[in-house]
Amino acid sequence: MNIGSDETFEVIPDPARFDPRSGNAIERLIFNHRRVILVAFALVSIFLGWHSMQLKINANFERMIPRSHPYIQNYLDNKTELRGLGNQLRVVVENTQGDIYDAEYLKFLASVNDALYIMPGVDRPWLKSLWTPVLRWGEVTEEGMRGGPVMPERFDGSPAKLDELKANIARSGAAGRIISDDQRSSMIVVPLLDRYADSGEPIDYLKLSRALEEQVRAKGTGKFRVYIVGFGKLVGDLIEGLATVISYFAISVAIAALFVFLYTRCLRSTVVLVVTAVLGVMWLMGLLQILGYELDPYSILVPFLLFAIGLSHGAQKMNGIMQDVGRGTHKYVAARYTFRRLFLAGLTALLTNVVGFMVLIIIDIPVIRDLAVMTSIGVTGLIFTKLVLIPVLLSYTGVSPKAAQRSLNADAAEHAGRSPMGRVWGALERLTERRWALVAIAAAALLGAGAFSLRTGLKIGDLDEGAPELRRDSRYNLDNAYIARHYGLSSDQFAVIVKTPKSACDRYEGLVEADRLGWELEHVQGVKAVTSFAEQTKRGVAASSEGYFKWNTLARDPRILGPAANRVIQDNPDAMNPNCSLFAVTAYLSDHRADTLDRVLKAVEGFAATHSRPGAEFLPAAGPAGIEAVTNIVVRKSFYIMHVVLYIAVTLLCFITFRSWRAVVVALVPLLITSILCEAIMVVMGIGVKVATLPVIALGVGVGVDYALYLLSVQLAVQRRGGSLREAYKHSLEFTGKVVALIGVTMAAGVVTWAWSPIKFQADMGILLTFMFLWNMIGALVLIPALSHFLLRDVKQRGAAASPVAAAVRAA
Repeated sequence: MNIGSDETFEVIPDPARFDPRSGNAIERLIFNHRRVILVAFALVSIFLGWHSMQLKINANFERMIPRSHPYIQNYLDNKTELRGLGNQLRVVVENTQGDIYDAEYLKFLASVNDALYIMPGVDRPWLKSLWTPVLRWGEVTEEGMRGGPVMPERFDGSPAKLDELKANIARSGAAGRIISDDQRSSMIVVPLLDRYADSGEPIDYLKLSRALEEQVRAKGTGKFRVYIVGFGKLVGDLIEGLATVISYFAISVAIAALFVFLYTRCLRSTVVLVVTAVLGVMWLMGLLQILGYELDPYSILVPFLLFAIGLSHGAQKMNGIMQDVGRGTHKYVAARYTFRRLFLAGLTALLTNVVGFMVLIIIDIPVIRDLAVMTSIGVTGLIFTKLVLIPVLLSYTGVSPKAAQRSLNADAAEHAGRSPMGRVWGALERLTERRWALVAIAAAALLGAGAFSLRTGLKIGDLDEGAPELRRDSRYNLDNAYIARHYGLSSDQFAVIVKTPKSACDRYEGLVEADRLGWELEHVQGVKAVTSFAEQTKRGVAASSEGYFKWNTLARDPRILGPAANRVIQDNPDAMNPNCSLFAVTAYLSDHRADTLDRVLKAVEGFAATHSRPGAEFLPAAGPAGIEAVTNIVVRKSFYIMHVVLYIAVTLLCFITFRSWRAVVVALVPLLITSILCEAIMVVMGIGVKVATLPVIALGVGVGVDYALYLLSVQLAVQRRGGSLREAYKHSLEFTGKVVALIGVTMAAGVVTWAWSPIKFQADMGILLTFMFLWNMIGALVLIPALSHFLLRDVKQRGAAASPVAAAVRAA
């Protein structure tokens, strides 16, 4: 029996001869009411299309972090008490022709400061620069301690005032923090709110980024340059780069359409497939807008992925119709035949995709959970657009008779081994023989072992300085590199929250423990400096004793410690919260690589475990580096849990589909090898496992299992009817082999354009997904016959034990 041949389904050239009451209830409901179905699809598409145009692209700082982790809860519970330990910008203004003690430079700095101060979304009371009273100086004189804002009163740019400013900066300790080491630039620290104060809406980072460019950076001249870093600017640049990425969608559509057309040589069916694939994306966009979701730089892959999945499943339907039309069957009848053959197989494959994507929901990072939900919603929509709409549309449009006949001739040539593809299929068929099966399995084992050896070097978190989400030569990373070179205290801050009873932050018991924590952190590799309220109070005690170095300590006597702490509070109101129950010990790191963050976090955890008590609790973690360290913990844990849950889910679905543990092993081994190879490639490319790359493997496995579903379903159906393994695999290749290859190529084409994205992590994801789609396809075609020789060689017909998918394909 030739699957899909005219020996199974009667060739009916006249639809009047076809019994519309045949087929199952779903088929009759759809094809006996085609016009109603098309009108319903048109109305839904118009409704969702209008909503898709309202979908916003934005990002949220708190959605990038694991909110439920205890350490992140520490930050969220106290973020309003200590500003500047989370989402903030750092704007540096450089004088390229002199130093900061230049009246013209200071006037320019004031204009930048004012522009930032009035910018929506800025937490204005905590903005810090040379022009804000938050930056203060202090000194000890014969008359006692005195201090004030660093910027002199009634500053007019005169030489006298410039000298006063220089003296104030020297006494403020701002060097390396607010003033660059070479005195040629100064920094404005700009804490950001989570929502606009007037409307309560989340911060629009694209709008913020553009305002920074137009109202701040654009002020720069040849003499003055502006550098901007921080989460808000980074996300704004990422969203800005999405305009380029979105334009790649059109290129992806064109490339995928070209591959489909080269396969079918039928323009009308190619147009139907591409249009419905785009329609599936539009449905998703509309549904996301209705459900209140937003696209962000990390979920922008969903439309690309959905288009590729939709086109691949549509190609299966089109292939079946083309074969029947080529044998003389009317397009309407051919559409119904194809629906019967592939509806259950396609439904099972799509549901497997949904389960594979939903596994990501276990990861405790909101942006990844959103990705899981978005992808699952989109694939659920494909059940309607691909399994229902495409057969109905093709029942009207059909395929080109010439293209259909050409397809049959090509199949005949391949069957006889006269064409290049036929020779490829012949080579694959030989993999069912013991000799070649052993060669294939041995090669796969060696490849897998080598990849596994490489993947032991896989790292969690960022592996590069700056923002690894962007390319090294991006403006943001160039700005970051300048700031790192010229400022002693980096933007990679790891903060530990110290919590004391109300009005007790200046007591010796808490301060001395905080000072000890600072001392320990100073001796951790990767820590450049440590500052805290305790360290500032020590300097205050010494200052009250004529600066004598032996008094640079925390005095036990509250009559000495109290006034020193109060002086610090007056000069640095941002050093603690208003009711003196909370302050931070902040470590400035040399970088935010995963190893550095791990060392610092372990030191903090060890200290907190032995020194925390009711009067002084040490709570990690705040600051950009602290939050990233906790995120790395969640990513590391989720990485392994995701693998286990993902493969358990796919195993169960494959077992339900095949009803054979041997078939499950045959299906999963190629997926497992591909996952290991993908991780090895990440090591070679210097890509760490982080929020951006964590979903890649789950997405690759969720989609890659489709190849095994289609190939093994046909193979097992033939074997259970008594066919030999070689005969069964040959039928599997003839019925689905070319389309499996087409699916691999079209899905890779859907994401390969990302490799040229200005956003580096999207380029990395594009390369990894392209590899997984192609290698899953190659692995399935090569390893399924080889493994089947040892595990599925003696499969017999099992009747009722056969799966619904196998039964549906067997009926073909």
